[in-house]
Amino acid sequence: IAILLAPVYLLANFYLLRRVMGWVKAWFPFFRTVRHWALPVAVQAFLACSIVIAFFLPEGRLRRVMKLIGNYWLGVLLYVLLAVIAADLLRLLLGYVLPFKHIFVTTKMHRIAGCACALVILAASVWGVINARIIHVTPYDVTVDKTVEGMSEMKVVLVADLHLGYNIGEKQMQQMVDRINEQDADLVVIAGDIFDNEWEAVDEPETIAATLRSIRSKYGVYACYGNHDIEEAVLAGFTFRQSEKKESDPRMDAFLKDANITLLRDEGTLIDGKFYLYGRPDAHRPGRGIETRKTPDEITAEMDKGKPIIVLDHQPKELQELADAGVDLDLCGHTHDGQMFPGNLTIRLMWENACGYLKKGQMHNIVTSGVGLFGPNMRVGTKAEIAPSPFILEKIKGRTPSKLPGGAVLVLQQKSMGPPNRWSHTFLHSAEAVRDDGGAVKIYAQIYLQAPASEV
Repeated sequence: IAILLAPVYLLANFYLLRRVMGWVKAWFPFFRTVRHWALPVAVQAFLACSIVIAFFLPEGRLRRVMKLIGNYWLGVLLYVLLAVIAADLLRLLLGYVLPFKHIFVTTKMHRIAGCACALVILAASVWGVINARIIHVTPYDVTVDKTVEGMSEMKVVLVADLHLGYNIGEKQMQQMVDRINEQDADLVVIAGDIFDNEWEAVDEPETIAATLRSIRSKYGVYACYGNHDIEEAVLAGFTFRQSEKKESDPRMDAFLKDANITLLRDEGTLIDGKFYLYGRPDAHRPGRGIETRKTPDEITAEMDKGKPIIVLDHQPKELQELADAGVDLDLCGHTHDGQMFPGNLTIRLMWENACGYLKKGQMHNIVTSGVGLFGPNMRVGTKAEIAPSPFILEKIKGRTPSKLPGGAVLVLQQKSMGPPNRWSHTFLHSAEAVRDDGGAVKIYAQIYLQAPASEV
């Protein structure tokens, strides 16, 4: 695909060069001879070819530098294209479709439009670089209608898409670990894409492993692999076909072991006799020793469904099947929430749950936008995050009546609304009595209601 798209990439760069040259000429008329454009053309040619140059360089510091230049350029290129195309379409609309050519198709407006585009490109690119390095905390509250002896709540911290490599290294991992340790986690899980396709891209792996070993978690740190946790060559985000099965480099597996991270390869474990955790291999690249991953029904077939079941799956797929199989919590990554605008809008056309929370039957699905980056070294319109999820275990029917201030009691009376038990998961969360200016007492209640969407 990368080879097929190469002419499009070159044409896009040529188009941008012509438009930028036109804008510069509007300000500086003397930029009309070939010798004046020799340096700008050489600079753009270098930036455009940086990803290809890096691909063919041997492993080393120079290759790392060229990879970084290429990744930054891909991000800037996106916003240069969007800005210039938007400006050209607006100029065509105002100057040739509507009768405003004498106003908008002038040298003065060309200068103004060029300045506006330059400011937008600069702001988006600089903010994208800065924003990508800020790891946020996005919490989710999950309540499961199960009880576990000696446990009423458990905090699970979800992270994903570390993409250790040219863009992400020890500095980002230290920030991630600091955020995780602030959560006082019972369990930490990593939903795949720990690596960025190339083991050689990981800088100072021993230092990063030592940083990851400092994660504090009562039940430990578990992970599954994603579609990028394999050793393969990547050019501008595209991979190449190969006759051999794509699988992880053995050094990746050894790295996780050194970092005290338990890798689950299409296998599960009963933790402390209280809950199940199952790690699925990637849907498209299951990795070493796995040809076809187990189905959701096969995953839960021998589990005690009276205990909470947590599934770790890189891609948010088979949500209905997992819910039907009795899974309580499905934790995913992969999507990056689109990573860069307008990707954060188009990604929602591709996934049932592109990012965030979704209730599927009795199952809770959480998809995190991830910590790291793939390709462009920027995030615009999205955020790097960890997702702590307090996992509350309780029988929901036992939540009424509830006391109010002053000794009053509010009781929820359940009515028959169709088939029996259709609304059985209705309970009072909180209530407050407030006296208004006229002396009347009003009660404000927050109620949790589980029912078909068509009847809410």
